[in-house]
Amino acid sequence: MIEALSYDFMQNALIAGILVSLISGVIGSLIVVNRMVFLAGGIAHAAYGGIGIAIYSGFSIFLGTTVFAVIAALFMAFVTINQREKIDTFIGLIWAVGMAIGIIFVDLTPGYNVDLMSYLFGSILAVNDDDLYFMGLLFIVVLFIVTFWYRDILAVSYDSEYAALRGINVKLFYTLILILSALTVVIAIKVVGLILVIALLTIPIYIAQSLSSSLYMMMISSGFIATFFTIVGLWISYSYNLTSGACIILVAALSLMIFMIGVKIK
Repeated sequence: MIEALSYDFMQNALIAGILVSLISGVIGSLIVVNRMVFLAGGIAHAAYGGIGIAIYSGFSIFLGTTVFAVIAALFMAFVTINQREKIDTFIGLIWAVGMAIGIIFVDLTPGYNVDLMSYLFGSILAVNDDDLYFMGLLFIVVLFIVTFWYRDILAVSYDSEYAALRGINVKLFYTLILILSALTVVIAIKVVGLILVIALLTIPIYIAQSLSSSLYMMMISSGFIATFFTIVGLWISYSYNLTSGACIILVAALSLMIFMIGVKIK
């Protein structure tokens, strides 16, 4: 693995993996605490619509996916707040329609032979400098928002009724968490793909939740745990010429099994 770091693409992959892991630890904790896992899954799959539109239009895939994912997050926030009894139906609808839109626009793109695997299972080795700038900017934005409004987010996450009584705009922060989830999903797609992104946003958090006494510690712990999974997964994928995203998730899943067995024995 050390000699591999002499290559620029491996350096970019490692930096991207660490950035995405740390962001996933922070936002994944909010997703799990607020029981938004299914919502985040819907956003991840709907984001494929943004990929297709970006390819067809010829602009940045990151930009297209970001805009589409944020729109999907806003729509899901509106549905969950105003039509909670129909949430499953709408999530399934957004999930399917988003992917269908993406596939149609890719088909309509003249002369474009897209590798669907790179979006479904990640292409961390193809991360370039522009991708890193985007990830770094998002990391700074996420840290600022979560740090500045930590107490409000904490109150909304654990007791929304109490937060409302304190005068906190629960709907606003609920929507904000979903938007941050959408942005995290967008950059995580580059690392593990939209099929596997939910595993990266939940497995480290499950382990960290058992080891932490507060939301703050859960965010930090899950970020470092996800970073460990990413580095080990990258090393395995490089050593055996395997898909990086799948290796990262399998390392995470195996670690979770070992952790659960250890807890059971203890």
